[in-house]
Amino acid sequence: MNRRKKRLKQMITGLFITLVITISGGCSQQLTDWLDGVTDSHSLTRDVANVEEFPAFDGENAVLSVNENRPTFTEEQLTIDQGTWQAFSNLDSLNRVGEANALLHKNMMPTEERGDIQNVYPTGWHQKKIGDKWLYNRSHVIGHQLTGEDDNWQNLFTGTEQMNQGAMVEYEKKVADYLRSTDNHVRYRVTPTFYGEELVCRGVQMEAQSIEDDQLSFNIFIYNIEDGVSIDYATGQSTLQK
Repeated sequence: MNRRKKRLKQMITGLFITLVITISGGCSQQLTDWLDGVTDSHSLTRDVANVEEFPAFDGENAVLSVNENRPTFTEEQLTIDQGTWQAFSNLDSLNRVGEANALLHKNMMPTEERGDIQNVYPTGWHQKKIGDKWLYNRSHVIGHQLTGEDDNWQNLFTGTEQMNQGAMVEYEKKVADYLRSTDNHVRYRVTPTFYGEELVCRGVQMEAQSIEDDQLSFNIFIYNIEDGVSIDYATGQSTLQK
């Protein structure tokens, strides 16, 4: 994104925030802080119609928008009639995790620190030290800060430090901040994407839609990559790039 386009995006975002605050007659400090963070630090400069069509990682854009950043929930999937819930896919024949869904509310958020997950070994777990950090994290499909899940094998997969502690945490924090600042619900879906029988996913699609308003809405794909490292997604083995 060039400097002129970036400046234009910042101006539009600022005008939108001002309009929201003016119409609502002011808003809480928590919500104001959340609105200040609406502009992503990861620029969504490429868009795909759906994850099945996403291009190979181009070496630059680690986050893609999907369907013009609009989630694809149906009207039936956005109902709150059944109350809050979360659901995980059964592990497949290769023990890989699948799509996870939830209807989130702040009353589901944990009040205790995350428990020990070191005894979970997701598919493709071949850990390696890269400089002063580890290559892989035991990555949550639905983040612990949203529902308090710990050592759930259906909710942990092999994800790079860069993906898990970078863009995934950023978008999970957007959801968590919104939940804390309102009494509203969020429909949420995270889908790890595997090729064929590969044991490490190529990335994750994350979708969120606030129910009672439209303040939170996104549909993005994050590549499961680590700068300077070549990953064999079939096995989880890795080598440093020269």
